[in-house]
Amino acid sequence: MATRDALPIIRAARTGTAAAQLALGARYFYGMSGLPQSTGTAFYWLERAARQNLEEAFMMIGQNVPYETVATMARPYEAAPWYEKAYDAGVLKAGLVFARIVLEHVKQCGVGAKKKALHVLKSLADAKDHEAQWMLAQYLHQNVPPSANRHSGAIESIEAVRFGNELTQKAAQAGIEAAQYSLSEQAWQNGSYKEYEILATPLAEKLLQRYEIARSQHVKEPLAAAQIELSSQETALLMNYAEVLQSQTKVPLLRVQRLLEIVAISGSAHARLKLGLRHARIDLAGERTFPNHGAAHYTKAIPWLLYAAHDGLPEAWHALSRIYAKSEFSQRNLITSRGYLERAAEMGLLSAQIEYAQTSWRYRRESQFNDIRAAYWWLKAAEQGDVQARKELEAFAKLPLKGKWAEQILDQVTTKIRKANPFLSIRLEIAVAFGLSRPEALLLDFRKGDHGHCLEVDISKYHAKSRRRLVLVDSEEQREVLKAAARVFGDVDLSTNGPEGNYRKRQYKLKTLLPSSTP
Repeated sequence: MATRDALPIIRAARTGTAAAQLALGARYFYGMSGLPQSTGTAFYWLERAARQNLEEAFMMIGQNVPYETVATMARPYEAAPWYEKAYDAGVLKAGLVFARIVLEHVKQCGVGAKKKALHVLKSLADAKDHEAQWMLAQYLHQNVPPSANRHSGAIESIEAVRFGNELTQKAAQAGIEAAQYSLSEQAWQNGSYKEYEILATPLAEKLLQRYEIARSQHVKEPLAAAQIELSSQETALLMNYAEVLQSQTKVPLLRVQRLLEIVAISGSAHARLKLGLRHARIDLAGERTFPNHGAAHYTKAIPWLLYAAHDGLPEAWHALSRIYAKSEFSQRNLITSRGYLERAAEMGLLSAQIEYAQTSWRYRRESQFNDIRAAYWWLKAAEQGDVQARKELEAFAKLPLKGKWAEQILDQVTTKIRKANPFLSIRLEIAVAFGLSRPEALLLDFRKGDHGHCLEVDISKYHAKSRRRLVLVDSEEQREVLKAAARVFGDVDLSTNGPEGNYRKRQYKLKTLLPSSTP
């Protein structure tokens, strides 16, 4: 609660007295006269005093109010003149905030203010102000013309890049963390992995310490340590650093797992996937990894892989499928394995689609639907450009010569005959479209046989010599023929108990109504 001597100042500040607003802002900034210490509230009153051109307000704002507080204003660029005046009056730290405001709002502040902001940064950088060095380096890197990147001979631009790199080096050596991250990212992009390891090690150590502190506060609930939030830069650094360590001759696997654990707990799906794979000692292809680092820990791997899977990574479902199919896994379950494999395939993972097709084909005798499923997933894999899948699908291609007989008959069918015999006519069209033999065309229940991606041709119930087979629906013409057949037959029973009769009756109708169809 405010003390008695602060009450007149508060009343005067509310009525708009600049000196009172300045005094109240100072009290809130330092927590005096019984008022709570609050930079935000202090800036609220100092801003009102500054808008009345009170010099002392400029000085206090420039000396004490950081950019993050100014950024909460609706129009932060309006504060630029205050920091400029404070800098001109000798408050050097105000120059950094002035430069940042101007460079982030060039359009509102104008070209003149931009020139002065760059001049201020250059002066502070020359005076070994490391934050100014880093800010100027960022500006130089972000405003390099494309020609400099192509080494086209733009000397000024190249010099600007070189100067920016020098400033970044100096800022990083002085402990500016953002500059250190920038250098490590450059080393990674340039493929200088040894240099990257040197640069990333101290940064990774800091993050490890942060994690250990958070973990010690949540001993019973490790996942609660997710309160250690990682930026995209920190996530990338830990992931890349783990990859560098993993490429070494002697892999410090426990350290790699600890790095991945930090990123995984903070919510990275890819880190969760990698951590799960490390515990399972397999890679994305299912091959064994790190054979000299002990046995696989499937019970540790499964929770992380489930997190990654529910985060939307099909590779995680595929890895889970492989784990549950392993004979050495105490909880081996082939049904669960196939379920996870199907999920990965449904999410578009090519390797899962191929494996699911092969597995379904291998067990085709267990269920009549397995070969239909195999054809479907080979078709999906072929759509992604897999050559082997295309070869497998050749077994399901239509046989044009088988339907030649129907094509010859259709050439003689008139519109009058079509109208008089709609069922027989559409069966002939199906025979041509899918390469069906005469018995197949006359007896096929296409409604049951249509599985979307393929037509199941099975008349063994009525014709003992016929073999069940699948024909891919791989053209729009075939699909249109099946749609037309559905319209013509409607709800008509297609079995031998339906209006078309048994096989002999259908043969007789074909023979008598279309005499040219006789053998």
